Amino acid sequence: MINFNQNIKSLIEYPKTGIISKDLGETEKYDSTLFCMAAGTKMSEHTSTKEGFVFVVEGNGVFTLEGKDIAMIPGVFIHMESNAVHALRAEEGTAFVLLLLK
Repeated sequence: MINFNQNIKSLIEYPKTGIISKDLGETEKYDSTLFCMAAGTKMSEHTSTKEGFVFVVEGNGVFTLEGKDIAMIPGVFIHMESNAVHALRAEEGTAFVLLLLK
């Protein structure tokens, strides 16, 4: 069960390079994970078999979804259909919550 009473910002920590992911919890309907990407980190194109949502908590980056660039700035909410091709690039330390439907 997800603890909806936690302060997501208090869980953010950036590695010197790469990505840190933290499991926020799951229910029978979805899984949630906090991702913290160091500045300059890239995730190459990939897909997920599950529908999902990305909520940017802080930072600045680019989320490429099906060939279209979306600014990853605080407050941006992104919907991904299942099997959608996507990639990410963090221009500065960037944190986001990924919610994948089951």
